[in-house]
Amino acid sequence: MRDLLPPVVSVAVAGAADWAGVLLPAERACLSERAVQSRRRDFTAGRVCARRAMAGLGLPAVPVPSAADRAPVWPDGVVGTITHTTGYCAAAAARTTEIRSVGMDAERHKELNPGVRRLICLPEEEERCARLPSGISWPAVVFSAKETVYKVWHPVAGSWLDFHDAQVELDPDAGVFTARIAPARVDAAQVARPPALITGRFAVDADLVRTAAVLPH
Repeated sequence: MRDLLPPVVSVAVAGAADWAGVLLPAERACLSERAVQSRRRDFTAGRVCARRAMAGLGLPAVPVPSAADRAPVWPDGVVGTITHTTGYCAAAAARTTEIRSVGMDAERHKELNPGVRRLICLPEEEERCARLPSGISWPAVVFSAKETVYKVWHPVAGSWLDFHDAQVELDPDAGVFTARIAPARVDAAQVARPPALITGRFAVDADLVRTAAVLPH
């Protein structure tokens, strides 16, 4: 993820030991006793990476618990994001004096079935994906970009977006995506200056789709 985010954002990617790392008490309290092993491993790697990302900013190793909606709760003065998919986890953090919000997402690179594509993509997005070079699952990139957009939007607007509330355009040559938020959602946001346009970067290899974006002040 380091290659997709500006230098003011500190990034940590999980190593092999981080999936079984140590949680702080406030973090452990966020895990249900019924949580399955995969959920525990993902949560643990995410929090270990989150604290390492904050350490990269010169900050102490404070807990990063989760809210009722499972969103990470970062300490005052910090914005951050966590992503995990099968075999991959990363976290990023920045000071609120530097950026307003940050989001990132990682997904396994695979074709999406037609039903999933309709759930994620607007008709015009599917049409644009069909015109892009072959060899890449472009709807999977749109999916990841929208996950990143929602992670940027949520801490600022205090609400989530549906998949069809953002329209994504991809520039495969530049590795850049642009997301336009539906005007109705921007108008409904109970905050000053909600983002109507979010621009980020993406990278795709044989196994992984990665996307990331920041919202400047």
